[in-house]
Amino acid sequence: MDDSDGEDMAEAPALPVEIIVYILSFLHASDRKEASLVCRSWYYASQDLCFQKNVTFSFPASASSLELIRGLGRKKCCSLIISQLDGFSISRSLLVEVGVCLGSKLESLALPGSSITEASLLALLPCLTSLRRLDLRGLDSLFMSGAFLSREEHRQQVRSALCGLEELDLSDLRYLSDLTFNRLTGCTPHLHRLSLAGCHIAFEFDPYRGCPVGSVEGSSALLSLRNLRRLLMEQKSTLMALDLSRTSITPESLRTVAQVKDLVLQELILHGCKELTDYSMEVLVKHQPNLHKLDISGCTELTSRSVEAVARGLKSLRHLSLSRNWRITEKGIADVLSLSSLRSLYLSECLHISGTEMVKGLQVPNAPRAQLETLNLKSCTYIRDLGVFSLAQLLGDTLRELDLTSCVNVTDLSVCAIATYLQKLVVLRLGWCKEVTDWGLLGMVQKAECELSNEMGDKDLKFTRTFGNMGFFKPPRLAFEERPKLVTQNDLEQFRRQAGASLLALSRLQELDLSACSKLTDSSITQVVRYPDLHCLSLSMLSEITDASLASVAWHCRGLVSLTLSQCPGIRDHGVAQAAPYLHRLQHLSLSCCNNITDRSLFSLMQHCKRLKTLDISMCKNISVTAVDLLQSQLPFLENIHYKFIGGADPSL
Repeated sequence: MDDSDGEDMAEAPALPVEIIVYILSFLHASDRKEASLVCRSWYYASQDLCFQKNVTFSFPASASSLELIRGLGRKKCCSLIISQLDGFSISRSLLVEVGVCLGSKLESLALPGSSITEASLLALLPCLTSLRRLDLRGLDSLFMSGAFLSREEHRQQVRSALCGLEELDLSDLRYLSDLTFNRLTGCTPHLHRLSLAGCHIAFEFDPYRGCPVGSVEGSSALLSLRNLRRLLMEQKSTLMALDLSRTSITPESLRTVAQVKDLVLQELILHGCKELTDYSMEVLVKHQPNLHKLDISGCTELTSRSVEAVARGLKSLRHLSLSRNWRITEKGIADVLSLSSLRSLYLSECLHISGTEMVKGLQVPNAPRAQLETLNLKSCTYIRDLGVFSLAQLLGDTLRELDLTSCVNVTDLSVCAIATYLQKLVVLRLGWCKEVTDWGLLGMVQKAECELSNEMGDKDLKFTRTFGNMGFFKPPRLAFEERPKLVTQNDLEQFRRQAGASLLALSRLQELDLSACSKLTDSSITQVVRYPDLHCLSLSMLSEITDASLASVAWHCRGLVSLTLSQCPGIRDHGVAQAAPYLHRLQHLSLSCCNNITDRSLFSLMQHCKRLKTLDISMCKNISVTAVDLLQSQLPFLENIHYKFIGGADPSL
């Protein structure tokens, strides 16, 4: 019998590669990666071109990276992020190998955290004839001398290679000047996207020459508005996206940029430009009405007047960020939500937002309304259950990402509304919502408690500053004195039988943040956090959870890539040992301030979590430096390990 089975297996024909590719097309990228290890045929199928779109390989500069680059030479196209390059021989050899093996195949190149020489980059760039995106962010070593691309022969070589470059990132370059900017952009005549975020741009006055900007052409000391405008005029036919975040751009300077003739921007990022005013926004929307994406977060002088201008003038807007604009109120938000093209809205740290006007804007009968896919209300402390309930009802068909981090008035009622109406959510963040309890996650909020108490208004009894409580009525119970009713075994049995909406209904979740929801315990985590597609989970600062939660999460969420358990004193070695065998894909793990884990936990991670890239075990007093050294030697992909004050070290020293 055994022999006949063996013969049948040997004679079974192999599946055609096309069939395997079709099967793999239904899998997530991480699952395809696992499936590629089955055999040679499955590996080749996983390398099919239909799976290679937008694939980026990221690695630090090292001797072992040379073999990786040679292996990538067999691909038809690829993108690279190479970090920690310097002026030594290994880095030079690495860049030479990139040019030789990948020159005509490389589509995107980024060199973060590097300090390379001009000669190394000039030797590489002429080889990159297919490059579409170049990221030189923070590479001050290239521009410090001012001699980069100063020779005409070098410029001709680079121009012939980079004539098809579409995206150029020059963010955070302290030494970028008119001369070096002109030389580089002269080699890239068809840019679609340009980032100058954090660069020192002189918009009004040249501090080096003591005269207004523009009176001297081609400065070797700074980048000027005049030069930026010249580039916009030259490349107005192709340029669609501009990032001037964290610069000192003034209202008049923004007007100059917006009024460039025939310039049609689709994306404009102005994050942290604190000198901009409402007037500058009105001018912007007048001259650039085709914007699809506008980020004016952190522009602290803006008020609701800017919001109203955006709503009036940008009818094609898809993405709007108003985060950290403390002067913005509810006024104008309803008008913004009448933009039918709007897909994402960021209002984090807009302290006056309560959601009332948002609901009004979405409830207008027979009128266009935003089909929001992303809504960020982080730290909007006026958001309450009634607002969340109404928004969940109105956005249930479209919303995919919701951030309610630090909305301190959100309770179990909001969680039930989310679970009932927002079942297509992919990302949910409830960190620091301290009124959320096990009952909310389990969907077992009592009907008596579900009555939204908006009709109470200001009818509650109040104390005066002078008289306080004179003994006529019992003072209200303070929030920190209340403890939620514990979930019993009978309650859990009822939960398993009920058909109500618990957080389990969000079956598509890929990211969940429950950090600092301090009333949560094992009772809800073990029953609800069961998402097979979950990639990122944060349970930090949950003092009541134990190893049971960790083991349950690992068993039910085996696709986890990032797990945060910092400041969870109930997590012990036993829980890590139970969880680690099921977390083969884990890349980022935080166990800081978990004082009950020891070296045994690190041994479990060494054995099972081979793909770990970052690990935080700071303040873990029972872990030794010897075990940390051993861990670093055993995990090949480990890039960063944070282990300050381990082994009982005194943090005050």
